[in-house]
Amino acid sequence: MNSYAAVSDLSFLLVEPSDTQKKIITKALEDAGITQIEYANTIQETMELLSSFPPDLVISSMYLPDGSANDLIDQIRNNKSTEDQCFMLISSDRNRDHLEHLKQAGVLALLPKPFSQKDLKRAIYATLDLITEEELDLEMFDPKTLRVLVTDDSPMAQKHVAKTLNSMGIEEIEFAENGKEAILLLHEITFDLIVTDYNMPEMDGRELTEAVRNDPELAHIPILMVSSNSDSSQLSNITQEGVDAICGKPFEPSIVRKLLAKILS
Repeated sequence: MNSYAAVSDLSFLLVEPSDTQKKIITKALEDAGITQIEYANTIQETMELLSSFPPDLVISSMYLPDGSANDLIDQIRNNKSTEDQCFMLISSDRNRDHLEHLKQAGVLALLPKPFSQKDLKRAIYATLDLITEEELDLEMFDPKTLRVLVTDDSPMAQKHVAKTLNSMGIEEIEFAENGKEAILLLHEITFDLIVTDYNMPEMDGRELTEAVRNDPELAHIPILMVSSNSDSSQLSNITQEGVDAICGKPFEPSIVRKLLAKILS
């Protein structure tokens, strides 16, 4: 169990080249109870600080003098010492392609500019929730014995999902890159839960769900769908396919914990 007990214990690194935005975000963080804040202006400064001062959360704007937040998250995730770093974006960028990469990289939150204090606090508490390990409270299962199959074609997304599950006491995790790989593993190993992305090559999450529900040996396994698609009609179709719960990207540990407690109890 982590020793963190309050938001005031968290340390933040704000990556923001604009002095005006820096002041606005700093005041919002201080109003939310955050007192430990360090600053960086560039990707290079950020990586140097992360090697000597790993904060609980990096908050970055989208555009930096030496690259974008996508370049920064790639450097963070591809570095062994920083790959598990909690990351959040505050940006006015609405480009879906730019944001999709960050979602797949396992960011905790994507906040628009201007952001609300309520949304900022949710992201802060998601950070606290992720680093304060708290086992799932399940009636019939010991989280340490649960076997979970995570199906996602993004290695970074796989790591983020695994980290979130690890924080709940779930240790037995296998990975598949698409639905076809998942089906092969499901016939080799007994799983208690499937966590699957929606968009994947070869066989997507909807097709995987359909295959599982139509197989008498697998049909009983609960499925948690993770989707970065905000199209409500598409999400409605997913629920009709036999998915037990849907979680958005980026997803908050507290929401995942509630969903898993619901579908596994």
